[in-house]
Amino acid sequence: MHEWWREAFNMLAAEFSDLPTITEFIRIILRLTIAAISGALLGWEREKSGKAAGMRTHMLVSVGAALFVVVPQQMHMSDAELSRVIQGIITGAGFLGAGTILKGTSEETVQGLTTAAGLWLTVAIGIAAGLGREATAVLGAVLALIILHLMPKIWPRTGT
Repeated sequence: MHEWWREAFNMLAAEFSDLPTITEFIRIILRLTIAAISGALLGWEREKSGKAAGMRTHMLVSVGAALFVVVPQQMHMSDAELSRVIQGIITGAGFLGAGTILKGTSEETVQGLTTAAGLWLTVAIGIAAGLGREATAVLGAVLALIILHLMPKIWPRTGT
């Protein structure tokens, strides 16, 4: 029975070997946390504005995008392969954003464009965080908050 437990432990250790060192573990925690916090801030602003895609949605989108690039990096994919992964993420984000856009009965009433663009930007922020470009991800989130929160006060007819 003792040998059975040792074999089970070795199997579990092998399954969790994608984070072999504490340094790698902290690196992944940092990247995913920055993606989650950035998504939360953007989602909080959208929720506060009464929009459908709120904090949890933006957090999931950002962390998902980060994971989609962290895992291929851990697998040591080439830059060309990682580029194709990123292209797929961006395409998927477009479909997600398209689901938030509603066209009214008149030609002039379209709702959800800013939310769709915000989700698309949230994906970009998650990708940046996942690639280890944390400062760029944070800067993107700060600029997005400025655009979403301050621009309507400066220029009230910016749309929704």
